Amino acid sequence: MHKRRIQQTRKLRQIQQLRQVRQIRRVRQARRIPVPLAGVLGFLLVLTGITASTAAAATASGAGAEKRVFNGMQIIFQPDMPNAFCTIGAVGTDAYERKIAISAGHCVNGKEYADRDIPENIQPVYDRNDTASGPIGHLRYFKDPEGSMVGHATKDYMIIELEPTVVLSSQGPHLKQTEVLEVPGGQPSPNALSPAPNSERLLGAALFNNNELVVSGQLGVNYGRVTNAAQGIYQSWAPHKGGDSGGPAIWHVPGSAYPSAANGFQAAGPWAGITKAIALGVPPYVYTSSANILADLRARNAAHPGVYGAGFQVTTNP
Repeated sequence: MHKRRIQQTRKLRQIQQLRQVRQIRRVRQARRIPVPLAGVLGFLLVLTGITASTAAAATASGAGAEKRVFNGMQIIFQPDMPNAFCTIGAVGTDAYERKIAISAGHCVNGKEYADRDIPENIQPVYDRNDTASGPIGHLRYFKDPEGSMVGHATKDYMIIELEPTVVLSSQGPHLKQTEVLEVPGGQPSPNALSPAPNSERLLGAALFNNNELVVSGQLGVNYGRVTNAAQGIYQSWAPHKGGDSGGPAIWHVPGSAYPSAANGFQAAGPWAGITKAIALGVPPYVYTSSANILADLRARNAAHPGVYGAGFQVTTNP
């Protein structure tokens, strides 16, 4: 009788232990941290998206130093993959007072997260040359390329919500962005709702137009005439190379100085778009217009208010 009671007691303890183990497993699963997008998505290695060039060594920020974020900053999505980088095209704030950076959508790939806001902090973004300071923000949106190796035709952009503690700067290595480009009377972006505001209208590219882009990237600062603006994708002689995707392009204000040795290779003007790809064509360098990006953000926000990046304005901070 006594032996039977001992056996029953052991069985009861075993059942209780099994229940505890199952409960612990359930708690752990509920608290599981999502897999970073860099792991889920991988990287889309394209001509002007992510490059395999030699990376600059990461440097740590000084203790208590302010983290400045600016156009032309190279960004990565995993600290241990410094050669897989893209570039920031513009920084500023949206209509909901969030700090925002814009880059190219084709820099990441994955249908599970594409074409929707990503409020979860599952994909951090780092300054390629200062990973030790931690993430500068998190990926909030990117457009699925829909089979294209150089991104969606008219909506190839990425929205990054920056950390509240970073300092926004309008001054990049070569370009100072003064505002968002407005083109009164220009052709509306194909992404625009009607009526289209001036910020969602395109630069002219006809023979009598002399619109020029000034761009910044690994080749330094360059400029060239806009020869085609079909569907809000600008073709220009201003060159770029792999890794510059998402990088800044401004409109050359007529009469303003071109970048040169005399002015330290600097230029200033309104934000006009971001680097997209090197494509088959003459000229081969293509850029997604700021009009296309702003128009799509406004349309998406009209359908679902609160969209990250909606109402984007370039920062005026020096």
